[in-house]
Amino acid sequence: MDQYNRVILKLSGEALAGEQGYGIDPNVIQSIATQIKEIVELGAEVAVVVGGGNIWRGLAGSAEGMDRATADYMGMLATVMNSLALQDSLEDNEVETRVQTSIEMRQVAEPYIRRKAIRHLEKKRVVIFAGGTGNPYFSTDTTAALRAAEIEAEVILMAKNRVDGVYDADPSYDVDAKKYHQLTYLDLLNSSLNVMDSTASTLCMDNNIPLLVFSIMEEGNIKKAVLGEDIGTVIRGKE
Repeated sequence: MDQYNRVILKLSGEALAGEQGYGIDPNVIQSIATQIKEIVELGAEVAVVVGGGNIWRGLAGSAEGMDRATADYMGMLATVMNSLALQDSLEDNEVETRVQTSIEMRQVAEPYIRRKAIRHLEKKRVVIFAGGTGNPYFSTDTTAALRAAEIEAEVILMAKNRVDGVYDADPSYDVDAKKYHQLTYLDLLNSSLNVMDSTASTLCMDNNIPLLVFSIMEEGNIKKAVLGEDIGTVIRGKE
């Protein structure tokens, strides 16, 4: 297929941690920044949503007895830290970047304004959406789906650090796990495949936003994804 022109790249916090499993691995974030630069140079308009699980997971805090809303707000702050780190790496690579947060913190980032975000993208600036949706009880997967609908992105590129697509079982433990090449959002919802939460899946399905799940651990995969090459698993709203 043809190249995608406007994309949302969804990165998990764990992807930034690399092999150490926590915090931010400078080598990993530099690799991601280099790959993003490649797709900017192709002419793609790139927005990024970063998770915060390498620093703090709201659900984990809630499970330990913390108020769920408080735990989720802490997770949103973790995504801001990751976004600033990614911005720094991108600008080291001479890629003009803006961080927009759904929770206002004007000293460190712009507030999220849809029309301003679209204008940045049209000027070929990378826009990083931080702070989740700004509301507790919503994941950064839902943030990616929501922002994709708002900016009319053509696809969500979901970069994974452990798998290269969607499987019917965990390939780390099951050698017979089968990889899917194409699925629908109904398949995700009906089969409880652990790709994104049901709120995000439903939002993508209702707005007919395709999702490509692929591995970020292989250099050049983001470029391949933007060029429409056959990697990972494609999930669509319709057959």
